[in-house]
Amino acid sequence: MSERVPEHNFYRQLKSVLDLKYLYKLTEPFYGVTGQKSIDPVVFFKLCLVGYLENIISDRKLIQHSSMRLDILFFINYDLDDEFPWHSTISRTRQLFPEDIFE
Repeated sequence: MSERVPEHNFYRQLKSVLDLKYLYKLTEPFYGVTGQKSIDPVVFFKLCLVGYLENIISDRKLIQHSSMRLDILFFINYDLDDEFPWHSTISRTRQLFPEDIFE
């Protein structure tokens, strides 16, 4: 994937400077240990950022849009064959986190 996204691409440059690893610790209390696997918090917040930057307000459209763009796939560390979360998973996860986490 890295070879297909140009060096000057915005999402490549953003990925090189944006470190969201702190989100794992910050969001840990909101994730359970049983049930289905949850969306990775870093992927979730990167998708939210893409939605903001691309002016996409629909979670369904965000998933459709992101799944068709190589640069966004590269940004969120997905491969072409990785399955995207359901749009409803994005909505439920957004409701799960308190507002101060988004700040």
